[in-house]
Amino acid sequence: MKRIVIAISRQYGSGGASVAKALGRELGIPVYERQLIELAASKAGLSPEYIDSLEETASRSFLFNLVSTHSPGSLVPQYDIPVSFSAYAAQATVIKELASKGSCIIVGRCAEYILRDDPDCVKIFLRADDASRISRVMERYGLERRDAEKRLKKMDKGRSNFYRSFTGETWGDVYNHDLCINTSVTGVDGAVDTILAFLKSTKRL
Repeated sequence: MKRIVIAISRQYGSGGASVAKALGRELGIPVYERQLIELAASKAGLSPEYIDSLEETASRSFLFNLVSTHSPGSLVPQYDIPVSFSAYAAQATVIKELASKGSCIIVGRCAEYILRDDPDCVKIFLRADDASRISRVMERYGLERRDAEKRLKKMDKGRSNFYRSFTGETWGDVYNHDLCINTSVTGVDGAVDTILAFLKSTKRL
């Protein structure tokens, strides 16, 4: 199989991790999610917990403070380098290093933006309706519905702010992806089948 890099962005609760793992098994290529966080943390000299929290808890104040010190989408800060910027820069470096080594699947972390100029990168966005996402979060984390709904809103807002902070783009914009899938309709297995069909039809496989 020729080199293929798949960047999967996903709404919280849409089953992104499950789709990535199943797709990785089908293609026989590595999937980077948690390991990516650990590698970036090591490179930046920060804790994995801090790296992990950035994408989930970024607020509007985070966005304002970051934009005031660098230009969105640029890896060149204008003034002092905030810790969050160092974390993102480390993530970007790790993502490019992993992609350069061969075929792989990278989940989240602005990978589709970081690898936007890589001709072998297929950019996928997974979404689902709120009811499906809430049910999945309730089941996975043992939460009551109200708590699951709050967590969903918090995570969506955090990911949106994080993405705009470092790329200057809108998170989930269809124009930044090659394929968008509603996992409420396809389920995990259907999403994997859809991605495989897309890869074959575009002669990636």
